[in-house]
Amino acid sequence: MFPLQRGRRLRVNESIRSLVRETTLSPSDFMFPMFIAEGENYKVEIPSMPGIFRRSIDLTVLEVKEIFALGIRAVNIYVKVDESLKDNTGKEAWNPNGLMQQAIKAIKTACPEMIVMPDVALDPYSIYGHDGIIENGDIANDATNEALVKMAVSHAQAGADFVAPSDMMDGRVLRLRQGLDAAGFQNVGIMSYSAKYASAFYGPFRDALDSAPVDNSEIPKDKKTYQMDYANRIEAIKEALMDVEEGTDMVMVKPGIAYLDIVREVKNAVNVPVTVFHVSGEYAMIKAAAERGWLDHDKIMMEQLMCIKRAGASLISTYFAKEAAVILNK
Repeated sequence: MFPLQRGRRLRVNESIRSLVRETTLSPSDFMFPMFIAEGENYKVEIPSMPGIFRRSIDLTVLEVKEIFALGIRAVNIYVKVDESLKDNTGKEAWNPNGLMQQAIKAIKTACPEMIVMPDVALDPYSIYGHDGIIENGDIANDATNEALVKMAVSHAQAGADFVAPSDMMDGRVLRLRQGLDAAGFQNVGIMSYSAKYASAFYGPFRDALDSAPVDNSEIPKDKKTYQMDYANRIEAIKEALMDVEEGTDMVMVKPGIAYLDIVREVKNAVNVPVTVFHVSGEYAMIKAAAERGWLDHDKIMMEQLMCIKRAGASLISTYFAKEAAVILNK
């Protein structure tokens, strides 16, 4: 009665392992987050994110063409806004000639098949570094939603395929869907950051955009009044289901590796694709450990991405997208 079933028979060599592998990765599983800055021929590495750059639009377009050739089919874009353009209303966010709008047009002109998903949130445009408009010492939910609609419509007018609200305001998906439809953009999709946690893993990203909340005793010191408490699980399911009901086409869980239980819970609960953001802090930790020789960079990178996919991700937004695509194409 010694075991008739021996799991090791299916692990004898790579050929057998590949035959029975349950999860696979391809470059089309990735979305590449990109940071865009003013100027021409401008490219500056972000110190806390080795290998990731702020680029001017002309160099961004070249990078987009390169990653498209690798099989990556989506970019999530963010802009570094000049301090002189920031205020409490975020009005630069819907400037038809703004940096984001110019970037969308340039990318879609140069690479029409690349899916462009611009970020929808006010923090890059805010003098306070918050995702919304400050009123009476707090973030005004409904006033912020009105601004986000203007922002999203301007992105659609510039050629965006999806808009990606990362703000975590209540009801913003419904308002965005209504606003886009009213403006004639019924086919522009929404990828909502549905379960976005108030995480310390975002630090390098805020360095990249200079978008951390300012130190001001009269306003919230962090984003915990609108981003989720990382102690909560059921709340993530509720948020995702509400976004689906309001009309989102995809939901996102953010961060990634530390939240794979949430990814699976959300995947089991919704009937739309689930995106996972493998965030800047997760990226930076692998880079730092690899630089010190403590971890094998490529093996850890591919293992984490595979684990995110295995947990239920349909799409992974990751700063490793280009590096992973190069390995997969080999």
